[in-house]
Amino acid sequence: MTEMAIFGAGCFWGVEQAFRRIPGVVNVTVGYAGGRIDHPTYEQVCTGQTGHAEVARVEFDPDQVAYGRLLEVFFSIHNPTLVNRQGPDVGTQYRTVIFTQSPAQAEAAQAARQRIDDAGWFAKPVATQITPAGAFWPAEDYHQDYFGKRGGGGCHI
Repeated sequence: MTEMAIFGAGCFWGVEQAFRRIPGVVNVTVGYAGGRIDHPTYEQVCTGQTGHAEVARVEFDPDQVAYGRLLEVFFSIHNPTLVNRQGPDVGTQYRTVIFTQSPAQAEAAQAARQRIDDAGWFAKPVATQITPAGAFWPAEDYHQDYFGKRGGGGCHI
């Protein structure tokens, strides 16, 4: 049986690429979460007016990879102290956010964020939002497995 995790860490193409490489990850779908409208388009999300974040929904086998390992990857592939930006991408759609699927995921995410702050990995506090998941809207087909289809890349990662 698989579980889901949803992470926003800037441009979703690079986030997807990073999670696809993790043994135990069954599938990654990029899309939009955390916003105010149903069925948003990329063009709408890019305006920053919908409230959505670009995210990767990670389907994983918990017998092969722990949620804690996914959190480690998440915090290692972006700068979680930046608010509403990663690399050259700026706007609320690029915020650092974890959309949790259960109280256990929320507790694990909060503990991971606190460990990073307590360890002093960054000069500034971690700004990652942790919030219960609501609706997830898959992005348009041309965004799915973007680097796998086109080669190159890694965005800010």
